[in-house]
Amino acid sequence: MTAKSPLEYFPAPRRANFCSQCGSPVNRRVPEGDNRERDICDHCGAIHYQNPRLVVGTVPVLDNRVLLCRRAIEPRYNTWTLPAGFMELGESTAQGAGRETLEESGARIRLGDIYTIIDVPQIEQVHVFYLAEVLGPELDPGPESLEARFYDEADIPWDDLAFRTVATTLQRYFEDRRRGTFGPHHYTLESHR
Repeated sequence: MTAKSPLEYFPAPRRANFCSQCGSPVNRRVPEGDNRERDICDHCGAIHYQNPRLVVGTVPVLDNRVLLCRRAIEPRYNTWTLPAGFMELGESTAQGAGRETLEESGARIRLGDIYTIIDVPQIEQVHVFYLAEVLGPELDPGPESLEARFYDEADIPWDDLAFRTVATTLQRYFEDRRRGTFGPHHYTLESHR
């Protein structure tokens, strides 16, 4: 039996080569009245603005154990993460966080307050995690997760976490739990150099 290959990851390109309005080639320059370079179509005049992408997720907890999912997709295939993903058009951050948690773990949750807002400018993203109460032990991971599992603090697979935003959110969660007060936390993760 052949092992199933992980789902591929193809993020949308951040630079345009052709205008999405008329199909003509675009040029990169600072438009009049602006202060940064943009992709501009000289044929129809469209300016193609790019904005940060929003990643939304949860810190789902049941009986003092945190729910983590082992990724079945790239990037970071086979590493552990909090359930999270890109927010979809037409949904709120809360709706997106709930959807991602259900899709990746199958967990039923009661969404709590915003817990961390993390600016990640080097990859043009903002990550938002909500606290969440898991309503029962039943899990049914979707196709983006190899498995989902509840972890006590002592057993968190720190060396196999997928992203720094997940690690820092978990670190703050366990620190806050010891203090007995929870967030919110807002911070910027700078690139490693």
